[in-house]
Amino acid sequence: MLRAALAAAVLLLAQSAGAMELLVSAAPVTRFKGAELDQKVDRLVFRGGLTLQSPVDTFGGLSSVTQTGPDQRIAFISDRGNFIAGQLAYDQADRLIGLIGVTIEPMQNSGGAVLPRQYARDAEGMDTVWRNGEPAAVRVGFEHLTRVADFAIADGRPGGAAREIAIPQWLTDLRTNESLEAVCIAPPASPIAGSTLLLTEEALDENGNHRGELLGVNDKGPIGYVNSPIVNPTDCKFLPNGDLLVLERGVSLFAFVMNLRLVPADQVRPGNLMQGELLLSAQGGEIDNMESLMVHQTPGGETRVLIGSDNNFNDWQRTLLLEFTLPE
Repeated sequence: MLRAALAAAVLLLAQSAGAMELLVSAAPVTRFKGAELDQKVDRLVFRGGLTLQSPVDTFGGLSSVTQTGPDQRIAFISDRGNFIAGQLAYDQADRLIGLIGVTIEPMQNSGGAVLPRQYARDAEGMDTVWRNGEPAAVRVGFEHLTRVADFAIADGRPGGAAREIAIPQWLTDLRTNESLEAVCIAPPASPIAGSTLLLTEEALDENGNHRGELLGVNDKGPIGYVNSPIVNPTDCKFLPNGDLLVLERGVSLFAFVMNLRLVPADQVRPGNLMQGELLLSAQGGEIDNMESLMVHQTPGGETRVLIGSDNNFNDWQRTLLLEFTLPE
């Protein structure tokens, strides 16, 4: 009976643009690469994590994550063109313990209709547009039908009709699932404050490096990112000081591989080839298909890096969240 009700709810979700509440359970992750909580892992400090599950099979495929409001309000995008919004819950020790108040809502096109087919739904990168210190919209990058669009935020939940953002023709012409992968917006402390950075997964230049683009008023134009063996960029976020974090993922010997790199703020400029310093590397059972990245502040005031996985809607993969902080 429960499964039938859930199936009916999922069908209704697919046919309308309304949000549906989801029950999401969480199990703690307390060790990573042999480290206990609050111990150093490579150049970061491990703060714990969660594995997430839901009885609704549209929960999954989480490709990117961003903060959408105060009190740890966040939203994910999924490979099937949905926004999954909720609130990160922390205990008194400032430890991540759950994702609560979760809703799922299908993305809309510029006419306010649910995206009509999978070719148009493959959302991969997202960041928040802030105005006067308030989250005003999320900026989403799509592959296959390659484009960038803004969606308004209301009560911490993105939605409504898409507002298309102009991108260069070379990006528009990409029509694969290895095109536009990462979207991030530079903070006030950055030399390119307010500019949007777009990074591709497999669109390489003549030297074999990843092509990118900066969208800005004064800081705009092509930018590159050094290609590494096995892995490709899959998400990016800026630190408050303007330094850039790039999450890379790949597969080696049938196991997932993940790298997190830091690009100094002064390297993120038009015409430059960015090369990141390795902060964290992991593979195999320690991780999954790690695709999403967020920098945020916990209730205790600590700046943390959250890394999440895309389970590709497979039973044998996990929806995994891991949290780290940079040492003082």
